[in-house]
Amino acid sequence: MSPQNLSLSDSLHIAILASILSVIIYWLIRDSHRVRNLSGKHVFVTGCDTRLGNSLAKWLDKRGFCVIAACATEKGGQDLRSCSSLSLKTVDLNLADSKSIARTVVFVTKETAGKGLFGLVIHAEGAAPVAPTDWLRIEDFHSVLDVSLLGLIEITLKLLPLLKKAGGRVVNLIHAKGLMAFVGGGYGLSTWGMEAFSDTLRIEMQHFGVKVSIIEHGFFKAGQVNSDVIEKHLLQLWNRLTPETRDSYGEKYFVEYIKAQRSSVKRLCDSDISKVIKCMEHALIAKYPRTRYGAGWDAKFFWLFLSYAPSCLSDMLLRMKFPAPAVSGRSVPGVLINI
Repeated sequence: MSPQNLSLSDSLHIAILASILSVIIYWLIRDSHRVRNLSGKHVFVTGCDTRLGNSLAKWLDKRGFCVIAACATEKGGQDLRSCSSLSLKTVDLNLADSKSIARTVVFVTKETAGKGLFGLVIHAEGAAPVAPTDWLRIEDFHSVLDVSLLGLIEITLKLLPLLKKAGGRVVNLIHAKGLMAFVGGGYGLSTWGMEAFSDTLRIEMQHFGVKVSIIEHGFFKAGQVNSDVIEKHLLQLWNRLTPETRDSYGEKYFVEYIKAQRSSVKRLCDSDISKVIKCMEHALIAKYPRTRYGAGWDAKFFWLFLSYAPSCLSDMLLRMKFPAPAVSGRSVPGVLINI
């Protein structure tokens, strides 16, 4: 290779590296820009009687936002008001009830007083029941989808005029488990549905100055242990199975399945809820919010890895994790790996 060619090659490499470095610096500078004059802007948050929703509402209140917090119960609203400023307002909301949604929209419209809605933070916990698909009935899917998908879509649609008026933003908190469906129930369907809804909404609303972000979060410890809720519903489903279906799975399967769920929740749960709050903070106050955020180590690595891994590999890992029904004749006694 001639010295002239070597010099040209080196120059090309330097130019490529300089271009990459320039793009990274530009992105970091752009990502650091913040919206000014946030005080007094209205933000509506759903699911505020959960630990995550409650923490989000309190953080927004401390930052000077006019928070309108939706709670599923009156007690949840009272508890939140007792430890917040007078500017925080609460409203009872049942996402499975269109009349309740309509009343909430009227309340939000009145509170914003013609200013529009700067932020809509969507968060709903309606995971259970989670179980093998043939243990479920159609009403089990409705109980989750009516809240965690259709209810969230309905209230978003009805608040869009207020968001467009303020040039606001929508922040959807979605469990990263939606990246990889591996267990029956409506929760996986609702997370996939909210991902799709958020993507189409982002593309369409950008013409109106409305920004849409998704925060894909992992498991975070709630006030009530996540595995307790899952196990309670699993027991109810097991008890209502027909003798034929129960025999095809076997008592041992039920015991090992609960162990696998308990192990997964225990190992994946993160106690540091500030990881979600930091993502939400950026999505709300950044001048150029990101399309997607990952909150929690399992969201960034475990679920993302499974979603991109070949199906044969992800299927094999999940087979190693969960027991097999008695009818399969597989000799796997229980949990072989811990995630």
